[in-house]
Amino acid sequence: MTLQALARWCFRRRRLVLLLWIGAFVLINVIGGVIGSSYTDNFNGGKGDAQAAFDLLQTRFPARAGDTADVVFASDQGVTRGEVVDAANALLDGVKGTPHVTGVERPSQFGRVSPDGTVAYGTVTYDEQAGDLPAKTAQPLIDAVNKVKVPGLKVELSGEVVSRALQPPQEPTELIGLLAAIVILFLAFGSFLAMGMPIITAIFGVGIGSVFVALLGHVITVPSFAPQVALMIGLGVGIDYALFIVTRHRTGLHDGLSPEDATVLALTTAGRAVLFAGSTVIISLLGMFLMGISFIYGLSLGAVLAVLMTMAASVTLLPAIMGFAGQKLAGKERKERKHHRETWAYRWSRQIQKRPWIMAVVSLAILLTMAMPLLSIRLGVSDHGNDPTSLTTRRAYDLLAKGFGPGFNGPILLAADLTGSTTKDSVAAFADSLRADPDIAFVAPMTVNDAGNAAVVPVISKSAPQDAATSRLVHHLRAEIRDKGFNMHTGSVTAFGIDAADQVGARLPIMVTAVILLSFLLLMAVFRSVLVAVKAGVMNLLSIGAAYGVIVAIFQWGWLSDVVGIGRPGPIEFWVPMMLFTILFGLSMDYEVFLLSRVREEYLLSGNNAEAVADGLAATARVITAAAAIMIAVFSSFVLGDLRVLKLLGLGLATAVFIDATLVRMVLVPATMELLGDANWWLPKWLDRLVPRISVEAPPAVAAQVAATTAAPRVAVGAKGRRERPLVAAGRQRKS
Repeated sequence: MTLQALARWCFRRRRLVLLLWIGAFVLINVIGGVIGSSYTDNFNGGKGDAQAAFDLLQTRFPARAGDTADVVFASDQGVTRGEVVDAANALLDGVKGTPHVTGVERPSQFGRVSPDGTVAYGTVTYDEQAGDLPAKTAQPLIDAVNKVKVPGLKVELSGEVVSRALQPPQEPTELIGLLAAIVILFLAFGSFLAMGMPIITAIFGVGIGSVFVALLGHVITVPSFAPQVALMIGLGVGIDYALFIVTRHRTGLHDGLSPEDATVLALTTAGRAVLFAGSTVIISLLGMFLMGISFIYGLSLGAVLAVLMTMAASVTLLPAIMGFAGQKLAGKERKERKHHRETWAYRWSRQIQKRPWIMAVVSLAILLTMAMPLLSIRLGVSDHGNDPTSLTTRRAYDLLAKGFGPGFNGPILLAADLTGSTTKDSVAAFADSLRADPDIAFVAPMTVNDAGNAAVVPVISKSAPQDAATSRLVHHLRAEIRDKGFNMHTGSVTAFGIDAADQVGARLPIMVTAVILLSFLLLMAVFRSVLVAVKAGVMNLLSIGAAYGVIVAIFQWGWLSDVVGIGRPGPIEFWVPMMLFTILFGLSMDYEVFLLSRVREEYLLSGNNAEAVADGLAATARVITAAAAIMIAVFSSFVLGDLRVLKLLGLGLATAVFIDATLVRMVLVPATMELLGDANWWLPKWLDRLVPRISVEAPPAVAAQVAATTAAPRVAVGAKGRRERPLVAAGRQRKS
């Protein structure tokens, strides 16, 4: 079914379409409520050394393969006094028989009391990694801690198992972004009816897409924050896609089309561009599969489902709703609309074109300066030291760091296979040699399993789990193990994060290259130009690089950390740069197509590159500004939440969209296109024959219908009093 036929079908059967969407919304949410969600925050499933350690322990040492929770005891009067020891032993012994607990270790074992005697800790070991355990697995331990009443004694808990059990429900900060979007839409449309269309469409699309994300967790690994990521992306693109279609529909109504014909026009022009832009977002998100980490697959597919459902709602539900509104959606035009040459955007573009070299150099310098922190980016996984101090996991982290050093918050496990040339004696000797390493704070005694075919040696770094020094230590240990020929692996949650960051860092350039190449081919096929495609790729890199620089300065260097609300500086979560890149690639393609398609249309009519750029920019500035403002509002609202990863992603997306819609689209694009002149539209004949044609414009029949239906063309008066070409030329469509 063509878009033209789909538009007419949805318009004429609008009651059926609306009922189908309402029914699907209710049914899918009921199914989701019954089945529930199944999220996993584990990084395992890759091919690194940490995964090999986990597999070995799970097979031969299951009691040590699972995650752990530390119970931290602190008292200024000392933790070795009788009442503290009795309370600690009773607490730990009491959780031995609870579900999933495979063992406990008291503070009196293995030197678990700090040198000054004020801090001690015990360990509870579970049979699975935290992400594979039920969310409330640690609840018996939490309840036992709450019952301890010893004067002057603090008891805190740390570990992912505890963090999952105590995870507070996320504040619905996206409602703030939604409210801001409503205000922006009302200002853009001047109509409550028109404002409601994009909001309703996005809510239906995201409401169904979010349930699909939850259900996806039963099939593949999906992280617990995937629904928020999908919601962030779905709301942003869903509202914007509907905005483009509604804007085009209203233009058709203003030009004298019937509501049905205006719907057909909107779907075959803006709707076509929406499908193109949405498809590029989906394709780029699927590029994350190149990373080879199962943790990322669920994140990618969750975002894909959200975008897919908002696209479906935009081209089916939205035409039906516009059918109910009819002619009322046009609103009342209190005064004749200004021609775009009378707007500030046209005057602005002309000022840019008068000084193209200065504007291009200045804007480029600003972008490169903002991107400078990117040179020091460090991928990794933040630890509980980034949690707010209101959480017990953060207080336990600080107490362990104070009593034993920050490395105690992320032990490194050496898992040895004793079935070959590696023996207990050689492992013990290697462990003894590590005690002299200046980067190691403590090496615990070796533990051998009952079968005698596997051993574990916990190693404590002097640096925090998220620090660069810990990453260097893990790589150093692995190098020594290889040099000595041991059949030994370096594991733990800390090592998993290091492996994931290394793997993403190695493959990220491949994904970026593939995405940039794809964007080049797509834009060249759409606009029949080599330089336009090259320029778009370069500018995408500049805007995304500037956004990377901002998040590195804030989250890694600590600039404005109090304003953003992060605990302390740390690495950039390893998956965030590729997620940012894939999403922003699709979003920038959206703006690129919307702007350049109008510029190309003007150029084909006038043959004057300078006028085409100014006219195209002026004609699209209002809609692009509104669309960008909506995305910035939605993305920024997630910075107000508690999760560091969502703050990181939200701020990165909001920053990149702001830069892309202002500095890039309003300054760098007109300046560079002015400098390139007619070369903007150069395409060798041999390449023209090879590259397939992709159209995001309306079919000729629809364009002819607009020309035939529209009233007699008006004539605009130029700045110097000269008569300009008609605002609506025969045989071409008119855009807002």
